[in-house]
Amino acid sequence: MRAPIRQPLLLIVASALASSLLAGAQVASEQPNVLFIAVDDLNDWVNCMGGRKGVHTPNIDRLAKRGMLFTNAHCTAPACNPSRVSVMTGVAPSSSGVYNNGQDWRKSPHLAKAVTIPEHFRANGYAAFGAGKIFHALSWITDSYGKQQNEAKLWDYYWPSATNPMPEPQWPKASQAKQASNGYLYSKPIGIGKDPKNRPPHFFDWGSDDQPESGTADYKVVDWAVNELAKERTKPFFQAVGIFRPHIPWYAPAKYFDLYPKEDVFLPKVRDNDLADVPPRGHYGIRKSWHKWVVENDEWRSAVRGYLASISFADARVGRLLDALDASPHAKKTIIVLWSDHGMHIGEKQQWEKFTLFEESTRVPFIVVAPKVTKPGSVCDRPVNLLDVYPTLSELCGLPERDDLDGVSLVPLLKSPKAAWDRPSITTWGKGNHSARGQRYKYVLHPNGEEQLYDHQNDPDEFTNLANRDELDKVKKRLGKWFPKTNAAPVRNKPTL
Repeated sequence: MRAPIRQPLLLIVASALASSLLAGAQVASEQPNVLFIAVDDLNDWVNCMGGRKGVHTPNIDRLAKRGMLFTNAHCTAPACNPSRVSVMTGVAPSSSGVYNNGQDWRKSPHLAKAVTIPEHFRANGYAAFGAGKIFHALSWITDSYGKQQNEAKLWDYYWPSATNPMPEPQWPKASQAKQASNGYLYSKPIGIGKDPKNRPPHFFDWGSDDQPESGTADYKVVDWAVNELAKERTKPFFQAVGIFRPHIPWYAPAKYFDLYPKEDVFLPKVRDNDLADVPPRGHYGIRKSWHKWVVENDEWRSAVRGYLASISFADARVGRLLDALDASPHAKKTIIVLWSDHGMHIGEKQQWEKFTLFEESTRVPFIVVAPKVTKPGSVCDRPVNLLDVYPTLSELCGLPERDDLDGVSLVPLLKSPKAAWDRPSITTWGKGNHSARGQRYKYVLHPNGEEQLYDHQNDPDEFTNLANRDELDKVKKRLGKWFPKTNAAPVRNKPTL
């Protein structure tokens, strides 16, 4: 008996397989790219958020006009490390135990199986690459940028490298100087201790940087990103770009200081005895000695000027990225997301930097431009959280849904900014220490039971604590039900020699 003829069947199978692969390639080619822009320490002073009159942020403003601006977005934690870890893993501080800047997320047993955003995209057909500060460093105020939280294995490639993400000079030339505007002599290595006379530490400084703008680290990071955007790609990409300014020290080229003549610089709105109705736990972390020094030495306006100049310097970097994307072959099919890891006090509440649950620390710029989803110039005032970035990008790009993320997708709001939304935005600053920001009220509950409650409709500066008003108990109960039911033990790093 003759053997059966199998060739036609093989041809049919091969043809079907080829068709399937072709269809898969077509699906992949239709998937959008992602340009993921993280800006360090950028508070809500950007012009499009109505933060302060006269702030020069034309590029962030034009980005907002392209898609959706979230005006009530908040960080997961008011510190670089826990905020960035939660964004990149999708896991809240209360779930991971990563609450502050000195903890290594890789030591958390709750993150042992975490899949970071770039890993999730790579596992689903994307190339993932980046540059600049995306993850934090355990001790970033050193010449070597400290022990990195980033890892090469998360990415296809990283520039200059995953473990050294900021190119030289990591510190502007002004920091190698004698002293900048605040009169603090650099008599010790950066980051070690405080001045014995209760002056702020070395890195709390500002001044015009006289090196060429193209020589700054942020310029070089964006220059690399611009070149990457110009390349043709065979598969969709996730490109992360970390912009370090306006993190302290506030050094920027002179032209950005020139945007803000000192005599015209505003001071933040403050009130005498503003902290009088804040419970003791709410004072935790407030750097009153820094503020005292700034006021007594008449440096407040100079400090504001340094922060504003650094904001505008960062904004110019965003502008270069947008121009490069517009000129690239990827212009029409790239999602853009811009976010800041937390807010920033510039003297409000007698505080400098972040590290509180007040609005100045928690509220952040957050913009999403999603082709065929967002409408140009749309604005959403629903309370959202940076924890929602991961599931949102995953859904927008058609990636498999994950069940290990603590945030929720914002796609319903991207499609309809007035959609029903009953979730407040939760920010955590230490174990069991949370704020819940709703549409109108912010409720803070400390581990010892002390409370703060603010009505942002009538008191946007949080001058009056309403927590003791009996008639607002229902508000506290409604917001408080969203606080985490469990709070992971803080990650404890193993001692190192």
